[in-house]
Amino acid sequence: MTAAAGRWWHDQVVYQIYPRSFADSNGDGIGDLPGITAHIDHLVALGVGVVWLSPVYASPMADNGYDISDYRAIAPEFGSLADFDALVAALHAAGIRLVMDLVVNHCSDQHAWFQEGRQFRDHPWHDFFIWGAPADDGGPPTNWEACFSGPAWSFNPPTGEYVLHLFSPQQPDLNWRSAALRAEVHDILRFWLARGVDGFRMDVINLISKPWQADGRLPDAPVVQPGPLQPAFALVVHGPQLMDHLQEMHSQVLAQRDLLTVGEAPLVTPAQARELTDPTTGVLGMVFQFEHMDLDSQPGGGKWALKPLHLPDLTASMQRWQDGLHSRGWNSLYLCNHDQPRTVSRWGDAGAWRVRSATAWATWLHGMQGTPYVYQGEELGMTNAPLASIADCRDIESINHFHTAVARGQAAEDVMHAIRAKGRDNARTPMQWDSSAHGGFSSATPWLAVNPNFTTINAAQARADAGSVFHHVRQLIALRRQHPVWAHGRTLQLLVDHPQVAAYLRVWGEQCLLVVCNLGGALQTVQLPPEAWLADVRLLLGNVGDVDGVAGVDGVEDGEGAVPLDQPITLQPWQAWIRSGSSASSCRTRPTAA
Repeated sequence: MTAAAGRWWHDQVVYQIYPRSFADSNGDGIGDLPGITAHIDHLVALGVGVVWLSPVYASPMADNGYDISDYRAIAPEFGSLADFDALVAALHAAGIRLVMDLVVNHCSDQHAWFQEGRQFRDHPWHDFFIWGAPADDGGPPTNWEACFSGPAWSFNPPTGEYVLHLFSPQQPDLNWRSAALRAEVHDILRFWLARGVDGFRMDVINLISKPWQADGRLPDAPVVQPGPLQPAFALVVHGPQLMDHLQEMHSQVLAQRDLLTVGEAPLVTPAQARELTDPTTGVLGMVFQFEHMDLDSQPGGGKWALKPLHLPDLTASMQRWQDGLHSRGWNSLYLCNHDQPRTVSRWGDAGAWRVRSATAWATWLHGMQGTPYVYQGEELGMTNAPLASIADCRDIESINHFHTAVARGQAAEDVMHAIRAKGRDNARTPMQWDSSAHGGFSSATPWLAVNPNFTTINAAQARADAGSVFHHVRQLIALRRQHPVWAHGRTLQLLVDHPQVAAYLRVWGEQCLLVVCNLGGALQTVQLPPEAWLADVRLLLGNVGDVDGVAGVDGVEDGEGAVPLDQPITLQPWQAWIRSGSSASSCRTRPTAA
């Protein structure tokens, strides 16, 4: 068993809820906490063990709740603290734990800390933020561009300084050099832990330590694009005091409880992730990395510069992370979340092969080592939204990008093409519960339009159909808890150069899983290498009704010789399966990457 084995969340699957879009209980068009509580039966039926709840704190909603104005209060549109307590109690009664979103790289400009601290340089809360003197020409202290477009600095007339905001001007960055600020964050953690929370997902947590120079200033970003503003993201990740700040948080609060903690860490490397998640010396349970999420963007072109996914790039990236954290940390596994488009539209086939492609990608992801995350609607095979124009969008990132790109001369339709592919509104359309008005999400017009395909893609239909995406994901979740190799085994990629078929082994002692996925719409015939020629082969799960003459359901025996793994295997479009067996000696001894 690996050094990292044995934590309660190693064989669990996390379900992310974006509360604004999950279920509306009071008919105002906005999802809320009682709406979540009313649908816990859906989570129980799926079999998830943890819910990650995106922010429900008080907020002016400039960035849909990721701009917090009071860390100890619930936004009125989501309900009350009593509603939150009721949700925690109901989840715990169902055997499901709750992880909250912790957003402490920045807060809202409407937070009392900022509203009062911006007035005077000697106010105690002034030091909670990052200030800079004007440049010689009166402009911002550095040439940094914000992640949501525009300058990363805004002028503050009361003190004659600029304040830093890596995201929108309504989200000023917090100054983690302030001991008083760090103490406040620790107290916020204790407040929610006292209400029964079981862990935290920490938003962009590797940005909290800024790259201060010896002269007390921040550096300019390298010039890589036309114009005065330059992207500064790479400058601020994994800063010099990051581990000090997180170790303090860990020792003061987190280490005293058995919590699930996951840090969102853009541009993190495997070495940095090992430092953060080492089972004996680390400070977090796991990280969210983004390497695989950038593989369908042009290098250096940013998120919106689209290019087709090259499958060998993806399998190589995932193997790098499987090797990098095996026995020395822990992976999170995801393809969808509130910031990413729907996988079935992004890399699958949202048309005739929607169910098959969604289950193929789920099989590929869930078979690896780490904790899988299912984003609401992913278990239904929900698709991207038909965004006709920027007027259909609500996401600040997409809206700002559209206007900035058009102002720079790009054609509006070209900009919308990229937003339709990767815009965050794709993930935020309301949950599709049934075929009634607004997909059963609300009795009123929702804050963001429901995808029109809700009449055929919805939870009621999926739960009633044994061949649906829902039941395939349900079986993946159940299998993870039944086979220790799933949590503890190392991962060995096979067919590494194949442009359409992904295959890998999971090995733990004599136990082995073989995962084979045709991630494309054409028939494929492949020859597996000798290390995949397992003994005592048994089909665990397949996504085709009849796999080599054996029904693709839990625990059905293949029958001796039914699937000769030493012979070429033909895979139907988007076909995927997982088999268990005993590993060959060549499999056990094959080296992994350093």
